Amino acid sequence: MGLLVTAAVLLPGAGPVWAHNVLAEAVPAQDAVLASAPGEVRLRFLETLNPQFTTIAVSDAAKKRVATSEPVVDGATGSVTFTSPVGDGVYTVAYRVVSKDGHVVQGSYRFTVGEAASAAPSPDAAPAVSSPDAQETEDAGSPIGLIAALAGAAVIIAGAAVIIVRRRAAGAG
Repeated sequence: MGLLVTAAVLLPGAGPVWAHNVLAEAVPAQDAVLASAPGEVRLRFLETLNPQFTTIAVSDAAKKRVATSEPVVDGATGSVTFTSPVGDGVYTVAYRVVSKDGHVVQGSYRFTVGEAASAAPSPDAAPAVSSPDAQETEDAGSPIGLIAALAGAAVIIAGAAVIIVRRRAAGAG
């Protein structure tokens, strides 16, 4: 029984192991249509960023990289400033940051300057999460991993409880 109580106390603390950094706010926002060009792109995440491993790139509709400053990191916010004028068109912001747990989190989204007629919804707007060795996965904080881990822990705990009960019953008889 002590094993069950210990597991019940320890398992809730295991939650942060599955957490990854997440883009919380973007300026310009995903799929935004702006009347005039922005001066910068600013991305705010849920966790503090490592400046050495923060990349923010902007490209135009022809997938040509737009001139920007190096990323500036202030806590959980990373930003780049446009170093040359940005004209009308569709732009893609791509980012790659490292979470506190060492996982690489990357994603992209689009915004439009000027007429929205050529703007299409961003198909790749959902962030992708990959392990430190850069193998991409589709798990962006999905609860499936948590559920599987909890189910596995429950099986182990139940098995341990059965063994303990049988040993006590054998010792009593």
